[in-house]
Amino acid sequence: MEKIFKLPLALMLGAAVMFGFSSCSDDDDINDGSALTEKEAFLKEAAGVYVNDVVYSTYGSLAAETNSLYEQLYAVKEKFKTDPNSVTQTEIDNICATFLSARAYWEKSEAFLFGAATDFGIDPHIDTWPLDLEGLATELKNTDKVANMDGEDGISYAANKLGQELLGFHGIEFIIFRDGANRKIEKLRGVEDDPDFVKVATNVTGLEELIYATAVAGDLRDRCYQLNVSWNADAPEEQRTRVVDECELPCTVGSGNNSYGTNMLNAGQAGSTYAMWREVASTILLSGCENIAKEVYSQKMGLAYSGEDPNYIESPYSKRSFYDFYDNIISIENSIYGGVEGNRNESKSIMAYLKKYNPELAATVETNIKNSLDKLTACQNSGTAFVDNPKAQCVADAIAAIEALDASLTAASTWIAAN
Repeated sequence: MEKIFKLPLALMLGAAVMFGFSSCSDDDDINDGSALTEKEAFLKEAAGVYVNDVVYSTYGSLAAETNSLYEQLYAVKEKFKTDPNSVTQTEIDNICATFLSARAYWEKSEAFLFGAATDFGIDPHIDTWPLDLEGLATELKNTDKVANMDGEDGISYAANKLGQELLGFHGIEFIIFRDGANRKIEKLRGVEDDPDFVKVATNVTGLEELIYATAVAGDLRDRCYQLNVSWNADAPEEQRTRVVDECELPCTVGSGNNSYGTNMLNAGQAGSTYAMWREVASTILLSGCENIAKEVYSQKMGLAYSGEDPNYIESPYSKRSFYDFYDNIISIENSIYGGVEGNRNESKSIMAYLKKYNPELAATVETNIKNSLDKLTACQNSGTAFVDNPKAQCVADAIAAIEALDASLTAASTWIAAN
């Protein structure tokens, strides 16, 4: 199922934020080139830390890890062609470890989906679930299509021909994980035996699956490069060349030349879409942090928990759903605490701003973040994966905690917009 909820929600939230600014702001807070107020100056510093130490850091790591994933898969695919027996379990295990590292960086970026990830459709392109397993079987039983994926333009073929239900993380996940464990090399040396897959196609080989996974990993890398280049004007030149010159993907805000990072850091100046620093802060809180909190409790967990859509399970083959959800909350924590884990400047953060000007609200947000992480840790330690028991009590507890976090993030955004 395509995640169809995000864009309309983001648009509604954006409209709400802009209404708040048009109705609540006063002339002293408009960043028109005159001296900033104390609060605006604080939020400007916090935005600088957010862009440089959260967004650039996270997307830079994501781009590097997805490139490593592609290179490892490509090497194993080529080795497999020559002699399947020469590929070791250690090589498959290393691919799985790199996948999980890249996956974690992606989940830790979901508190800033309001930028290039949404504008350029990157989020659904690389992270739609559930995987269309029957569609994958149809593709892989077609030898001509497999040959196209293995050709010189295999990455482009995958990007443009497969459709988002077969692209991104979850297609690769199916190939390299099964039942919560790394795929066994003995299985890859044989033929695909997943019961739902073989309803459509039999005798699909591990090599054909690796060809598919490699092409999709190349596209995943390119889209993560696009994220990094779109935000960071100083992204590595080889990434910019790949995105702009070779893939011809868009990477600026609107029809202008600004990167998303530059656009945010130039709030109040000509060419920026942000009129003032309070608008930047509220965007981070509402369109970013609150949006992913709502998605986690109401959709990622809520749809399967309520029974509305029992198949809406993220990361079912690796059984890492609870870790995905946890990293989503970490993305919120990173966004408002001034940096990624282990490298934070909390004194120049949105949380520090709240603690200075509204300590009661700050304490509520802080408590709700900790409670959400604690409840998800309890889910991780329950001994049962989300895919195996989405109606577990720990799931209900986590949903309640994240819903409370969502409400407090909305309150923080509303307060900043009005004060």
